[in-house]
Amino acid sequence: MSWLEKNYEKAAIGGAAIVALGLAYLGWSKIGAVEADFSSSTKGSGPSDPAIPGAARVPGAIASMALDRAVKQGLDGDRAVDTFTGIPLYVARDNPTKGLDLLKGVEVHPGIPNTWWLENGIDLGFADSPLRDEDGDGFSNLEEYKAGTNPTDPKSHPSLIAKLKFQREEAVSWFVRPGFESEGKWTFSYGDTTGAKNRVGAANPVAPGEMFFSEGAAMNRFKFLGSEVRREFNERLKEEMDVTITRIEDQRPNKLGTIYEFPPFAEGRAPEFAKQDRTAVFTLEALGLEDSEFKVEENTPFALPPDAENKDYHLKSVSPEKVEVEYTAPDGTKQLIEIPAGTLPSITP
Repeated sequence: MSWLEKNYEKAAIGGAAIVALGLAYLGWSKIGAVEADFSSSTKGSGPSDPAIPGAARVPGAIASMALDRAVKQGLDGDRAVDTFTGIPLYVARDNPTKGLDLLKGVEVHPGIPNTWWLENGIDLGFADSPLRDEDGDGFSNLEEYKAGTNPTDPKSHPSLIAKLKFQREEAVSWFVRPGFESEGKWTFSYGDTTGAKNRVGAANPVAPGEMFFSEGAAMNRFKFLGSEVRREFNERLKEEMDVTITRIEDQRPNKLGTIYEFPPFAEGRAPEFAKQDRTAVFTLEALGLEDSEFKVEENTPFALPPDAENKDYHLKSVSPEKVEVEYTAPDGTKQLIEIPAGTLPSITP
């Protein structure tokens, strides 16, 4: 038997060791070649090296990795551009196929610049945009534009006098009838269309300079100034005769200082000498107060809205047909306007 046959296992192990050593040497000897073939850096002349296609674009591609890729509002100079609109939002009125530049084109709603709508953030794309009330204060966009107020702030609005509506008149007719005279003192009686009555009897007649009706209807409203005899023509009797006239001064706040003259007259003639206390019933067609009536007596200051602190308006006169109101205009001048019954005043807010 040969040595190989007797030592087969030892020979196999030795051969394997020789093969392993050979492979290890081969790997070590190729390290430099791998680096040359697969270098992590570009060798040669850089971006201008024709042996590396597209090398010139590599630095730009790397730099682009650091760019902010968020989609932002586009600008044309200092003008914002709608990045997502592919067709014109507005077209010319006379040419629907032509886009309209809101900054340079004609006004979408004549009388109001396009820039006004854009600056206030209001949609001008409705046919009735000028008549719309953006902030719900009772004034249209057109009225706010003309007045120079903020159409998106309900606290900023034109003068409220433009929305004061005269609904109707309420009036009370009354009379004071002189009675009997004794040593310059007089008795008086009072009556009105509400059915109220009062009287100063013969037990305590009123002297000149005294107030009368110390209680009840018309309490402390009148002051007796005195009496005088006049020669007057009597229409009923068609002749001249002496008539005693009593003079009375009104003490009511809105009529303070008003002087009335009453002759003695029979009870049935009271309507001939009746006076009126007139009151106007209003609504304010703004600020959500359209359904809330409020009343103002003739010749009385009042506020708008009615619960405001400053009473900047004055009701000068009231009749069934109209009222006259005095107010201070935006330019500081005093203005007197008429408001016919059932309407708003004919003024620009």
